[in-house]
Amino acid sequence: MYQSFEEASAPAASGDRVKAVLRELKTRRLKGFLVPHSDQHQNEFLPPCEERLAWLTGFTGSAGVAIVTDKGSALFVDGRYTLQAKKQVDSHVFEVLQVPEAKPSTWLRETLVRGNTVGYDPALHTIKEIERLTKTLAAAGIKLAPVPDNPIDGLWGSERPKPSAAPVYPHPAEFAGKSVAEKIADVQATLAKDKQDAVLLTAPDSICWLFNIRGGDIKHTPVALAFAVVPATGRPTLFVDQAKTGDTIRNALKPFADIAKPDELDAALKALAAEKAKVRLDPESAAMRFARVLEAEGAKFVAGDDPCTLPKAIKNQAEIKGAAPLICADAVAMARFLAWLDEVGESGKVDEVSAAMRLEDFRRETGQLKDISFDTISASGPHGAVVHYRPTNAAKRVLDKGSLYLIDSGGQYADGTTDITRTLAIGKPTPEMKRHYGIVLKAHIAIASARFPKGTRGQDLDPYARRPLWEAGLDYDHGTGHGVGSYLSVHEGPQRLSRLGTVELKPGMILSNEPGYYREGKYGIRLENLILVTRPENVEGGDREMMGFETLTLVPFDRRLIDPKQLDRAERAWLNAYHARVRREIEPLLVSDDRPWLRHATAPIG
Repeated sequence: MYQSFEEASAPAASGDRVKAVLRELKTRRLKGFLVPHSDQHQNEFLPPCEERLAWLTGFTGSAGVAIVTDKGSALFVDGRYTLQAKKQVDSHVFEVLQVPEAKPSTWLRETLVRGNTVGYDPALHTIKEIERLTKTLAAAGIKLAPVPDNPIDGLWGSERPKPSAAPVYPHPAEFAGKSVAEKIADVQATLAKDKQDAVLLTAPDSICWLFNIRGGDIKHTPVALAFAVVPATGRPTLFVDQAKTGDTIRNALKPFADIAKPDELDAALKALAAEKAKVRLDPESAAMRFARVLEAEGAKFVAGDDPCTLPKAIKNQAEIKGAAPLICADAVAMARFLAWLDEVGESGKVDEVSAAMRLEDFRRETGQLKDISFDTISASGPHGAVVHYRPTNAAKRVLDKGSLYLIDSGGQYADGTTDITRTLAIGKPTPEMKRHYGIVLKAHIAIASARFPKGTRGQDLDPYARRPLWEAGLDYDHGTGHGVGSYLSVHEGPQRLSRLGTVELKPGMILSNEPGYYREGKYGIRLENLILVTRPENVEGGDREMMGFETLTLVPFDRRLIDPKQLDRAERAWLNAYHARVRREIEPLLVSDDRPWLRHATAPIG
């Protein structure tokens, strides 16, 4: 199995660990310390040796920050993780607060007093984050001080997991669609245009994309932890653990780049600073540590976006073309799983863990699966209301008759990454379940069928999905969609459909379309497909070209939960056309025993 179902949280230890941190802070004359869910690459998903927040609090979500002070401690999470955090964290030790309603800066200003100092690890916070927090706290007379030796690392001691030693390997040109030389040339052209001498790349997915390499340092995300310096002219340098680079990868990169040890990076930055070079850093993603290295030599970085982020997000023709067969393979696995679940789901013998394992088996049987793209969210009944629920052997629920079951999963394939969510009725659904499902389906269709002009941002489209929920007095506390990589991160920026989506949508971008609704203590509903931004086209009778979305995912929605009366004519037409396409493209790939199920699952609605 690619995933474990053992409990990873240890909230019982958090009280003693917080006390130990406070003792360390006292020796350093600090009143508080920030503990983010982060590493020096600002990854969303972390290797085990970087899970400091989980070690301290017991919270295992992918986003959050804890603040420890001698006046009390707090954990800040977003709406995806509020329920999870309350279950995993000792409330006697940490107050759990939801952002953006609660802000760490406000909490610190209310908890501490003028003259207090709060420590932070400059390797774990972005430049922009520290600049904002420093300014806000300064107004209250509170100082923010860098702590280069993180106290948690010493306290974690010998129990801290070892760093990954997974090998780096080439990503073939047939899947990448563009050579290393072409990508480097594009980055260098951007630097020349912006009159900059070099860029420091800190995001592993950017680096792996640029050099057409992949790795295994983060679970379910095929990246190698590395840094890179790309000069405006000359050869880039890849800073990566030498033990991970065998002859194959060295020979593949030899024509394009030099390879150095990670601990040589600071010397390279200092040399650039000594030359008064204009070094580009992305303040939204680069750790403050690197700005401090340059400043120590009397230089100052030049703020600029990571030049790999946007071209990585805009998939080339090879990446788009390659996504089609993997989408079909993944859809076949999902169809087989749904047919199986229809047969055994009401037996009382299927639980959240066994269902997730069975789906992984179906994906493996495609013969193409490299890994799953994230730990499967397999949630029955009230567990579905926990947005990023993770099933465990200790707390798994059986799929009960009369309940809803939410399954959010995906796969990593050489030619792309998938992410799909379906919500299913186990037995006969209640009218309330059908009503809420119908509202979420309307929200999903609103995005899938949207037309929009050049310059449209994700935040412009996010209300399309929310309107059906808002009209019913409902909402959901997560974005409507995120970018998806090509055999890279399942959560990819800068594109997103959310209130925070300020980047223009471009043809070739792949995003998720996943509105939801969550009724605490009862069930959760989320419907997710992957969508591709299409090229601008003329609209009959119009005077401006419009872009749109092509739905890539090909898996039926649960007809048992659909009341045709909730959908208008256009929505019914979209759904029937989608199901007809699913049947047309997937039925020939299914074994004969599953074809009757697919025909029934994709039958037109009235």
